[in-house]
Amino acid sequence: MNNTATFNQTNPASPLERARTLDLPSREATLNRAPSVQQFWNRNKSLLSEAWKEWESNHQDSLLIPDTSLLDKNLRDAVEQAWQDPSKESAVQALWKEVSANVFMCQFFDPERLAELRDYLENIADAKIPMRAPYGIALNRHGAMLDPRSEGFLAAPNFQTFYRELLDRYMRPIARLLFPEIVGYDTQTFGFSIQYQAGMDTSLRPHTDASAATLNVNLNLPGESYTGSEVDFYDTATGKTNQLRFQPGVAMLHRGNVPHAAHPITSGTRTNFVLWLYGDRGQTPLAGAQTTLDPRQRWSTPQVAYDEVAPF
Repeated sequence: MNNTATFNQTNPASPLERARTLDLPSREATLNRAPSVQQFWNRNKSLLSEAWKEWESNHQDSLLIPDTSLLDKNLRDAVEQAWQDPSKESAVQALWKEVSANVFMCQFFDPERLAELRDYLENIADAKIPMRAPYGIALNRHGAMLDPRSEGFLAAPNFQTFYRELLDRYMRPIARLLFPEIVGYDTQTFGFSIQYQAGMDTSLRPHTDASAATLNVNLNLPGESYTGSEVDFYDTATGKTNQLRFQPGVAMLHRGNVPHAAHPITSGTRTNFVLWLYGDRGQTPLAGAQTTLDPRQRWSTPQVAYDEVAPF
């Protein structure tokens, strides 16, 4: 017994081991946003960050390092060309098809690389490091907060580098190209992952987002079918509803103020990344605002401090 006590004192549990033994807030407390839930995540923020670093280090020889090679080659090449020469940004715009008023669709991830990304997310889930799922969404394996301003976010360093590149080099300049009025209302970011599963939280009622722009990217594999879960976008100018369906690796990019709703999923699962841009203190542009920009202004990264205000 004394030998065991001595061993434990000289070999304390690592951050990863300690994180895995944490008692998580209950589902009920989380969905009710009890003060104890926020206290739990704030109290353990440093521990969880260290745990993710340790986990990543332990798997550095076998784990995918996510990067933009996972993206569709046509999109990747056009975006890189625009960063080098903003006057050639039309090649980026040509890839995005307007499928409803203020809603654009484009192949974002390479379908042939999605299996690697999904395997990576499975490894994330198997890490058994506590993460907070988005409020109001089923606490399933793939519900996670992605942005550092969020409690219990996915703090794996390599993922965070990838996440930041998606926002800074892809989403923001593309959103500025399609919706110029968001400039100045795109300095702050937010993101989460979600998996719709039949029999769980299966639909979202009509709503708008607290964002200037929203990028919703499907992560389903080719051949990974599901039924239901279509997305309705409401055209306020015509009163029409346009029903859209995700395909593997395809993204929908829309203004945050476009009303939309998800139908119930009736079989299978649908997995997505959802990324937001908005201004300091949650500001979004006024409806009908107009802005004229030089291409170089679009293809730049705001030099502002990130705030710590998360929408939810």
